[in-house]
Amino acid sequence: MPFLDFLDKRPWIMQFVKFGIVGVSNFLVYYVVYRILLHFGWHYMLANGVGFVVSVLNSYLWNSIFVFKKSEGGTRNSTATLIKTFISYAVTGLLLQNLLLKLLIEILNVPAKYAPILTVCVTTPLNFLLNKFWTYKEKPRN
Repeated sequence: MPFLDFLDKRPWIMQFVKFGIVGVSNFLVYYVVYRILLHFGWHYMLANGVGFVVSVLNSYLWNSIFVFKKSEGGTRNSTATLIKTFISYAVTGLLLQNLLLKLLIEILNVPAKYAPILTVCVTTPLNFLLNKFWTYKEKPRN
């Protein structure tokens, strides 16, 4: 089947699909925490920070198990990977997302409860690239 041959030659496509599935769960975890904190009167930036931490832990767990599994013969340091996960998501999930939230909420007047839905369209592809080529990059076993 031509489509399956296409996928076999490009395994990163299925990896991106899996990353997207994990990303949906990350976003749901983040968004539930974010909305709960907004409901209790937290500033949207603080709510974003707490939601970020919880969603990054979720991301690390599921990306390690489901998306970026260790290959046979490859090695990866779990602690270093967790640290890299926080760093890569800090760039896209905190820095970029906070800038986009500020733009959307304070300049474009998008309601705070909806703005994160728009930011995920920008941050997801960047997260995938950072995770694939840096966070979960394996060292060949010597």
